[in-house]
Amino acid sequence: MVDPVIDSISTWKPSTLTWIALPIGVLGGLSVLLAPNTTYGASMLFGGALLIGFAMVLDALDGPLARRTGQVTRWGDYLDHTFDRLLDIIWTVCLAGSVFVGDFTFGLLAALFTLLGSYMGTQAQAVAGTRNYRGFSRADRTILALVALVMMGVFIHLEIGDFGTFPGALDHIGINPISVAVVISAFGGLWTFLIRFVQAKHEISQIDRDDPLPQPNQGNESE
Repeated sequence: MVDPVIDSISTWKPSTLTWIALPIGVLGGLSVLLAPNTTYGASMLFGGALLIGFAMVLDALDGPLARRTGQVTRWGDYLDHTFDRLLDIIWTVCLAGSVFVGDFTFGLLAALFTLLGSYMGTQAQAVAGTRNYRGFSRADRTILALVALVMMGVFIHLEIGDFGTFPGALDHIGINPISVAVVISAFGGLWTFLIRFVQAKHEISQIDRDDPLPQPNQGNESE
């Protein structure tokens, strides 16, 4: 299914898809952030979900396009990862800042946790040469967010309200599909950070045992 799409855009630069995905993703996030709790707001949520989904499709195509057309570059990979992180922050903060959650601070905290999880994956790749994909991935977060947006739009039309509030420090946040998605993303990011850190520790320690790094002062001491 992907091959015909790649063939149809084979004359494009992969970075073009990457750049197009960014503003589309930003518009999707803003649509969610500005959506009121009305039927019109439900339409904005549906539209935001479409834009976010489209941005994800473009993001998924730039890599295959680069490989198919022989345009794989380090800069393209770097640009793709950078924009991924930017959109992760924007989407998480926009969901949390919307009227359906109403807590920008918690959104920033959730975004921090998701970034920590992503950082563990890319840092493991930089140090050990292999990417760590364990835990609650970016695809998991995005699919959860898309499902939550559609469900929230349906709930508005069906006049289904919040199911109470969260306990503890989050008792000011109503329980609804969008708030649940933000909470899961926050704790999922923290969990991902922890398990990737532990796995990276074992893998990198094994590499150090098998292939120790040269020590700067080792030669002088032996003399």
